[in-house]
Amino acid sequence: MLMPRRSLKAISVWLASGCVSGTVTYSCSCKKGWAKRSAASRASLGTSPISSVPYVISLISPLSVGTATILMHCVFILIQIFILRRRYELIQLMQLPVALIFGFMCDFALWMLQGVSYGSYLQQWLLCLIGIVLVAIGVFLEVSADVVVLAGEGVSLAICKVLPIRFSSMKVIFDVTLVLIACVLGFGFTGNLQGVREGTIAAAVLVGMLVRAISKRKDALQRRFRKNDGRHG
Repeated sequence: MLMPRRSLKAISVWLASGCVSGTVTYSCSCKKGWAKRSAASRASLGTSPISSVPYVISLISPLSVGTATILMHCVFILIQIFILRRRYELIQLMQLPVALIFGFMCDFALWMLQGVSYGSYLQQWLLCLIGIVLVAIGVFLEVSADVVVLAGEGVSLAICKVLPIRFSSMKVIFDVTLVLIACVLGFGFTGNLQGVREGTIAAAVLVGMLVRAISKRKDALQRRFRKNDGRHG
């Protein structure tokens, strides 16, 4: 007996939420390594792209990373409404409570990982790459479920609806744009690059590429299953 499509979507959303939480773990672990280097670490890897702007804002304002993240997601929702206008689906307003949860998760993860340290630069990269893969899987499931997405992905999807561009490519452009904004804010208000390091750049480029690779793999598996069903039918 096949599971109803809506149930499959719901399961995908829950799986996505678990994997997307990898961005919080990735961001907070990298930030911790940046803020307080262990004796054996030669460098740190920066925040995740989606957290880069809130992180800089938390340094130049009384806002926490979580609160700044919530406000940024609210701006993303307004951008989607501006781009799509009448085509905007009201269900996507659920991005606001999702943003609240996501923001609180950021603050909780920062608190939870206060004592985490790393023994080597290689270990930092290993954790960073694990986080990038988890984020990519989460984003793929989140978008594939086609229910409610995080506001950041919502902006990319909105642009894809009005311009002939693939989501995976738009995801890379969007993440790189966030990183550039964080760089401008950091230099403009503190005179230094804040939170953006090699891990940030890797995430900005690799997440979208991995989403594309996962999507192609999924399409190939679907074609294989349909071909096998045709033979058995």
